[in-house]
Amino acid sequence: MSVKAAQETSAALKRTPLHALHLTLDARMAPFAGYDMPLNYAAGVLKEHRHTRAAASLFDASHMGQILVRARSGSSADAAHALERLVPADIVGLAPGRQRYTFFTNDDGGILDDLMVANRGDHFLLVVNAACKEQDETLLRDALSADCSVEPTDHALIAVQGPKAEAALAHLAPDCASMRFMDVRETAIMGTICVVSRSGYTGDDGFEISTPPDVARELAEGLLENPDMAPAGLAARDTLRLEAGLCLYGADLDAATTPVMAGLSWAISPARREDGQRAGGFPGAAVILGELERGSATHRVGLFPQSRAPIRAGTSLFADEAGAAPIGHVTSGGFGPSLDRPIAMGYVHTEFSKPGTQLFAEVRGTRLPAVVSPLPFVEHRYKRG
Repeated sequence: MSVKAAQETSAALKRTPLHALHLTLDARMAPFAGYDMPLNYAAGVLKEHRHTRAAASLFDASHMGQILVRARSGSSADAAHALERLVPADIVGLAPGRQRYTFFTNDDGGILDDLMVANRGDHFLLVVNAACKEQDETLLRDALSADCSVEPTDHALIAVQGPKAEAALAHLAPDCASMRFMDVRETAIMGTICVVSRSGYTGDDGFEISTPPDVARELAEGLLENPDMAPAGLAARDTLRLEAGLCLYGADLDAATTPVMAGLSWAISPARREDGQRAGGFPGAAVILGELERGSATHRVGLFPQSRAPIRAGTSLFADEAGAAPIGHVTSGGFGPSLDRPIAMGYVHTEFSKPGTQLFAEVRGTRLPAVVSPLPFVEHRYKRG
């Protein structure tokens, strides 16, 4: 691509409220989900990854969608019941000040998007994937408009992740130190009321801060003044979430993948399962509840390549070195800096999903051995107590 073409492409991309800060910090920018986003900064991907695991990093997640759902009746219980028509989570039982991971499903049980739902007392805040946010807003309006208002916000979303994230944020907002994993609360940071959740996408402790766009840069710069904080880009975010065994929509999840296939059965609340208080009632319930009972034909697994060569998304997996038919494929793969070795995730026929099973990944015509591994690759360090 010519320089002019690259400039025109960049100009067509949307920008987050932190875009100018990224340029000031000499970020290497790249298109992602229609946005011009920081891929990495001068330190490089490996250092950004390791700094996150050892201290704390600041990520711009403002490309994600944030949608408010309010019941027209004024009762948050009515909004909760309405949302349960679209997701298999227990939203009615979600207490104010808490959030829950869930997914929109289709009639075949496939995942249309995965998201966080937070109970904000008089409304629900949904955080959805950037590439799906317009589709999600349409889905919500089509299904819920009779009962609820659906309001996308323009707020920025700043993630602070790593073992020193609590200390870094508590320096500016002391009450955040008392939050537990998946708590959500409104708090003042540098004089601005923000919505803070104790969650993230790295497997480490951390927070996500929803803030008005006009103060996002000031808040980010305030956090980066802490000597334990450093900026990190999308590339480190991807290696961190892969080590944590967390799915990326569009790679590890799609409309043909059910929650059971993806190993996300834990996110289907007991209240929505067979014999639960509000069993079924969401798109694809018959398929998903049937798979919970009988199992799925394929399953998501972790993979440890047995050489230093990484196996990338799209690589076919085989049961042996000579087999003609693949038994699965890789959906995410790369180098795990915390483990100092290649790692991958993919889907295989369920009979090949037991940890310790040796498979073969075909890379440029050569079958390379890989062993099925439990997920996550690195232990989650959430503050649950």
